[in-house]
Amino acid sequence: MKKLNYISLLCIASVVCIIVALLSICLGSAKLSLSELWVALMHRTESGFAQNIFWYVRLPRTLGCLLAGAGLAVSGAVIQGVLANQLASPSIIGVNAGAGLAVTICCACGLLTGWVITMASFFGAMFAVLFVVTIARKVSASRTTVILAGVAINSFLNAGSEAIITLIPEVAMMNADFRVGGFSAVSYVRLIPAGIVIIIALIIILSLCNELDVMTLGEETAQGLGLSVKWMRTILLVLSALLAGASVSFAGLLGFVGLIVPHAIRKVTGSESKKLLPLCAICGATFVTLCDLCSRLLFRPYEVPVGIVMS
Repeated sequence: MKKLNYISLLCIASVVCIIVALLSICLGSAKLSLSELWVALMHRTESGFAQNIFWYVRLPRTLGCLLAGAGLAVSGAVIQGVLANQLASPSIIGVNAGAGLAVTICCACGLLTGWVITMASFFGAMFAVLFVVTIARKVSASRTTVILAGVAINSFLNAGSEAIITLIPEVAMMNADFRVGGFSAVSYVRLIPAGIVIIIALIIILSLCNELDVMTLGEETAQGLGLSVKWMRTILLVLSALLAGASVSFAGLLGFVGLIVPHAIRKVTGSESKKLLPLCAICGATFVTLCDLCSRLLFRPYEVPVGIVMS
């Protein structure tokens, strides 16, 4: 019965996600009817208003919302599981700030290509994660201390970004949308590399659900069951940094998703990873897409950055 209920919930969540995605494609400052959408899909090579809006504005933006929402939500769920702390999330322990600093440095150096931004975001996020974990391991910190260390590193990395912007004012113009978070400037050049990274990382994480569940039992129990805790923790944190860094690379510094969505889903499914993570991905994608849709419609034709609506 529980399995049937979960499958039903997964199907309902998937249907809602598809509906929200269709609304995101059709609604905005310029509306697209379903017939215009069908024509745009069937006649891609033709140049017309509906085709241009669909292929170059709405589709990359909607795909960006779906990928970023799924990536950030699953990243938050994994970080919470690995660190055994439900206050952990990409935005709180410095993952987003590390990716943000890396992107700011790229902007200052004029390195704005898709793969460069994506990989820089990953390495920035990875640096923040490993820094927090290393501090915790060296001082045998408690779970609360790990979060406090993450908050301190988050502030330190944000200060680094602010220093670069202060010294190089031109970066503020390129970096303004990124710091607030939004999808108005999403393009295929930045979306495709990040999307490939997010999809691969999601597939690998979903294949490691059993290992993640064993880790949540505690380090001694996991080692007793034959799991190499040190290596598995590193692998899962690398994958979560990949998800968060790739998402941040085109979506900007979106908070809240990686913290709240896993908590909400955990109330429904429990902590079993093979149930938690797929639903986190779907609901995270739906939540971000819905927030982006609201940001476009609330003050139409003006647009509010999605980071403000989400907060």
